[in-house]
Amino acid sequence: METLLSPPKFSPLLTIHKPQQHSYSTLYTKPISCFLKKQHNLSQKTSSLTLPTTLFSHINHGLAALALSMALSFSPLSPSGIANASEFDVINDGPPKDSYVVDDAGVLSRVTKSDLKRLLSDLESRKNFHINLITVRKLTSKADAFEFADQVLEKWYPTVEDGDNKGIVVLVTSQKEGAVTGGPSFVKAVGDTILDATVSENLPVLATEEKYNEAVYTSAKRLVAAIDGLPDPGGPSFKDNKRESNFKSKEETEEKRGQFSLVVGGLLVIAFVVPMAQYYAYVSKK
Repeated sequence: METLLSPPKFSPLLTIHKPQQHSYSTLYTKPISCFLKKQHNLSQKTSSLTLPTTLFSHINHGLAALALSMALSFSPLSPSGIANASEFDVINDGPPKDSYVVDDAGVLSRVTKSDLKRLLSDLESRKNFHINLITVRKLTSKADAFEFADQVLEKWYPTVEDGDNKGIVVLVTSQKEGAVTGGPSFVKAVGDTILDATVSENLPVLATEEKYNEAVYTSAKRLVAAIDGLPDPGGPSFKDNKRESNFKSKEETEEKRGQFSLVVGGLLVIAFVVPMAQYYAYVSKK
């Protein structure tokens, strides 16, 4: 009876299982990793889209800059064609105080300037003749070097007394020509023969060869020798070298214009067509 009346034991089937607790890190691991993968893929797609766009932008800028530089280099309107007002500065500034040279063209060396100062200061101390030498790159207000030289003489030495023993030597580097003028006493001391020879030999011949230092210094020596009554040292001659014109012929101008138009047109076509073709090829691959 004790066996039959003993309290019943709980069966394992009725055992209550506690719910298993999951940490937040376990629950959310997969969604976070998926989100990171999606964001990584999105950044890859964005970078792949940005790279061609940036490449096209650089190509466009580079070709445009190349076209502009080529257009400027082939253009008939160069910066050297712009009027230069330095000749007015030479006239208005007056004669140099500490030297005998106004090198506005910037073609004379220090040695040449020093030699000229020594030569001309010695002449002035002995003979009381003062010679100024002027170099300019080009003339824009006067027809030639002679007219400019006369204007300088009149501006610097307004009276006959002031300019009587003064001489002016002008060299225009771009036109390869020069002029010599002066007061009555200076012209008489030098003589017409030496004046003409200096203008037709020393200045233009050596300037054509771009020997500007030699052109100015030999001209000064020739004038000084004439004033001192010494034998004429002579000057260079053109020989077989002919002075070439600074102006291009009509045929040369038309040829250059055709080449310029062809080059610019080709660059413009490249600047617009090539980026479009590359972009179309990139889009067609997607």
